[in-house]
Amino acid sequence: MRTRHLTIVFVSDERGQALFTIVSAVAQLERDLIRERVTAGIRNARANGKKLGRPKSSVDREKILELKAQGQSLRQIAAKLGAGYGTVRARLLTTHKI
Repeated sequence: MRTRHLTIVFVSDERGQALFTIVSAVAQLERDLIRERVTAGIRNARANGKKLGRPKSSVDREKILELKAQGQSLRQIAAKLGAGYGTVRARLLTTHKI
């Protein structure tokens, strides 16, 4: 069985404060480097024509209206079109009040 040793750093003395300051600076530097790499990656993806974000749903508004006129519920319409209830409801709300 392996034992782990716990090292406690006291920040009340000068050496502890110095160590804490150095570790904090290194952590902040690493965080800044990660942020730069992510920003550069997103910029590069956009420059190469990559579309970012959630894809738009392509639910036909006319088909929703047609099925609604037939008396189907929004949940039935969503199941038939393979879309979510919220998507169907949002598309229907953009055309007229339910």
